[in-house]
Amino acid sequence: MSSESISFSDLALAAPVLKAITDVGYEQPSPIQAASIPHLLQGHDLLGVAQTGTGKTAAFALPMLSNIDVSKKTPQLLVLAPTRELAIQVAEAFQRYACNIKGFHVLPIYGGQDMSGQLRQLRRGVHVVVGTPGRVMDHLRRSSLDLSGLTSIVLDEADEMLRMGFIDDVEWILEHAPKERQTALFSATMPKQIRSVANRYLNSPKEVSIKSDTTTGDNIEQCYWMVSGTNKLDALTRILEVESFDGMIIFVRTKTATAELAEKLEARGHSASALNGDMNQQLRERTIERLKNKKLDIIIATDVAARGIDVQRVSHVINYDIPYDSEAYVHRIGRTGRAGRSGKAILFVAPREKRLLYAIEKATRRPLVSMELPTSETVSAMRVDQFKETLLETIKSQDLSFFNEVLAQFSHENDIAPEEIASALGFLCQKERPLQVQWSNVKPARDNHRDRDRNDSREKRPRRERGSDENMQTFRIEVGRTHNARPGDIVGAIANEAGIDSQHIGAIRLFDDFSTVDLPKGMPDETFETLKKVRVRNQTLNISLDQGSRGKPRGDRPNRGDKNGKPPRRSGRKPS
Repeated sequence: MSSESISFSDLALAAPVLKAITDVGYEQPSPIQAASIPHLLQGHDLLGVAQTGTGKTAAFALPMLSNIDVSKKTPQLLVLAPTRELAIQVAEAFQRYACNIKGFHVLPIYGGQDMSGQLRQLRRGVHVVVGTPGRVMDHLRRSSLDLSGLTSIVLDEADEMLRMGFIDDVEWILEHAPKERQTALFSATMPKQIRSVANRYLNSPKEVSIKSDTTTGDNIEQCYWMVSGTNKLDALTRILEVESFDGMIIFVRTKTATAELAEKLEARGHSASALNGDMNQQLRERTIERLKNKKLDIIIATDVAARGIDVQRVSHVINYDIPYDSEAYVHRIGRTGRAGRSGKAILFVAPREKRLLYAIEKATRRPLVSMELPTSETVSAMRVDQFKETLLETIKSQDLSFFNEVLAQFSHENDIAPEEIASALGFLCQKERPLQVQWSNVKPARDNHRDRDRNDSREKRPRRERGSDENMQTFRIEVGRTHNARPGDIVGAIANEAGIDSQHIGAIRLFDDFSTVDLPKGMPDETFETLKKVRVRNQTLNISLDQGSRGKPRGDRPNRGDKNGKPPRRSGRKPS
């Protein structure tokens, strides 16, 4: 049975989990889900190789939720993730899939978050813990995280954890977990170190490898909008105002969303219709035929429902919901640019979905261009131009002699200039669709996507020197070249374990036994204490205020900080 013919109901998932999938509107498992779920349900260890964005979260969350015993209040599943963003995203997915499991609790734990809140929730009891390696280690050392009842461990984005210098931490955690357990390792690539971890810690694993068809046409313009400052429907409305399109397909994730969005667009004056798996074949074919015959301009569809659509007039594809699967993205945008024509694909990306955008770019080997929402001035100008064109076309194509006489008579009787009459008529004509749009212009979202640490970017492009920034201070950390540390390792550890945005991490200088890093002044005490415990290449950072030493033994602590080298929080002075 091919993956395309498998449904979720064929996978022997627990009834509450299957109901949640149905309620959400998911129609069919992705290849990684169809291949992985049976093995995990049967209790096998699993080694999964697939690109980020192929639906791996559901591949392990659905079967492991099916085996959860909610009567037990200690953690039964531990998921290790490289970043706080991914940890939150995975925890939210578990909560969504477990919405029908009464009494279920999942807890994300990561650096930069209040430790007391995590301790309180752990004491109350959780079934699934999703965490970054550093914070999980903190809890294990405190004995606040009890792994004695653990039945399964998932290593998510294993190669990313290796790249960020966490793999030694991951192995330390695996050593402290029960020996009798199920282990699943997912990775986009399989470098030697990850294969070595799999050989040591997985027991006769089943292997699943998903190859993606990630070729996109050069005739398709691809761009994305970072969701911020307004809701997606308003953003879509603005884009439809200014994009000159013939036919359009808008992709959403669920069947419910197709009907809801189609209804809202129709209410805004667009010719739109839903296309989803609940429609019978006759209705589906009729909808596609209407799109071909220009009786319909916009179709809102799910991935499954849109398979096989070949309508040459489709000039635009909008990914209203970003696909979890890079291959699905390629299939979606392939609905445009047919028969050698040019097309345009627009992708909506929420801040928490930036990893999926990165995965799409990495898989397709094509960067997407950031776009800004049309402003009210742009839309107003577009409407005015359309209004003028309509007037000109009407003057050229219609016999207006009767109206000329009526208006000339009206002008004479009321002593009103023809220009004023024309203005009044123009006002009446545009009342339903005003020419002057009064939207609040949206400030573009801060897009850290381009500044993320990638495999090659840190080595090829030096970080911007920020030592002269009066809002920064230079700190010393006890990891350097002899520990095989790289700037990317340091950025990843600080950003993900201490919650400091990578944009606020300044110059990094590597020395043999230590490094220096520029960070914002006035860090909260909790953040500073967290940074002390953060590990890079299995070395504790033990951060302190730098004294300007370069390869020399550390001297006395600076007198303007405390005994641990912590600078005063409101000091405006720079380190000497």
